[in-house]
Amino acid sequence: MNDAAPIVYLNGSFVPLPDAKVSVLDRGFIFGDGVYELVPVYAREPFRLPHHLARLQRSLDGIGLPNPHTNGEWEAILRDLVARQPFADQGVYFQVTRGVAKRDHTFPQGVPPTVFMMSNPLASPTREQVERGVAVVTAEDNRWHRCDLKTISLLGNVLMRQFAAERGAVETVMFRDGFLTEASASNVLVVIGGTIVVPPKDNLILPGITYDAAVEFAGEAGVPVVTRPVPKEEALHADEMWLTSSTKEVLAVTTVDGKPFAGGTPGPVFRRIWDVFQKRKPRAA
Repeated sequence: MNDAAPIVYLNGSFVPLPDAKVSVLDRGFIFGDGVYELVPVYAREPFRLPHHLARLQRSLDGIGLPNPHTNGEWEAILRDLVARQPFADQGVYFQVTRGVAKRDHTFPQGVPPTVFMMSNPLASPTREQVERGVAVVTAEDNRWHRCDLKTISLLGNVLMRQFAAERGAVETVMFRDGFLTEASASNVLVVIGGTIVVPPKDNLILPGITYDAAVEFAGEAGVPVVTRPVPKEEALHADEMWLTSSTKEVLAVTTVDGKPFAGGTPGPVFRRIWDVFQKRKPRAA
């Protein structure tokens, strides 16, 4: 067993995790003023990295924070960090904050951002989760109206995830004004009559990279996809419901609010898309 401290990246340097220090005046700590990204890595190869970097740029633009690196620089740092880890499948976390400044709500001028990256073993879905599906609970989506930005101000999502955990569920599926939005840390897709139906990517949901991958893979598998608002009653009576995220990949929902959903087993469309997803993941040479 390797007991050495993990290596992380902070502001231009690779250091052991215990040596990575950030000022208490960092605006990420004081205000939650920053954005983040999580990139899955299979066999030391990042999965859909250009898509993640594009989303990182959108999030930075959304909060008015200049990108501290080019895409090429981000990729070089990520690959260096990945190479320093003892495990092959990884989840690489990026965080960019507005930096260290005297506490004031307005943006500071001329302050360099804080850039932090770390990697952890990728917690992929278990065989049991894939074969049996997972449980979710439902709740009203009471978060802010810029859920399309991947900010580090995640208290609303944290509370929803805790709500699920306290009820023995994997996720909380949320509805706003009677329509499906997303889950606390996942996008939600449903299948109705053999067609995958996805909520529109507006300001109320995070534009998921795995959501996009599932839609793309559906096209490869010949499964039709429709993007439109999904009423709550329609979602709760769909033929299938899925969760998608960088760590969950694609998972079928088989229990909702403690009751069996869609027969209590993963459906046939899920199995087709899951198979395509596995084939598209990078493999060890």
